[in-house]
Amino acid sequence: MQEGKKSLEIFDASNYKVGLVCTNFNVDIIEKIKSSALEKLKEYQVKEENIDIYTVAGSVEIPVLLQSLSQKKKHDCLVAIGTVIKGETDHYQYVCKMVSDGVMRAMLDNTMSIGFAVLTTQNRQLAEERVSLGAEAVVAALHNARLIKE
Repeated sequence: MQEGKKSLEIFDASNYKVGLVCTNFNVDIIEKIKSSALEKLKEYQVKEENIDIYTVAGSVEIPVLLQSLSQKKKHDCLVAIGTVIKGETDHYQYVCKMVSDGVMRAMLDNTMSIGFAVLTTQNRQLAEERVSLGAEAVVAALHNARLIKE
């Protein structure tokens, strides 16, 4: 647990439908983030048949699928899983902004709980050290979904 952060209770989310939107870029890191998300979903008793996994090309493509899925109201919550690793150009800054703004827009436009597990790091090593972000994003998404339902 992070300092100054209270643990959220694990609750029975066995009836929740969850969608994971994953990129097809830096696949080895994405698989680890996705694994941490799936493990956390098990802790919350989300049934395998209630978990949909979608793959998009890259992080920029995440928001449009989140927007579409949010509008369909098929899921109780969604989780965005991606990586943006800084290179030698300004492209990194634009991609980070487009992804974060797009995910926020999908959440607010559709009142949908969306966990943000898109790593934006200065290098590959930092990304590899933060693959537990998938689990953290699941916790945030499930808890917000529960609050929205109430």
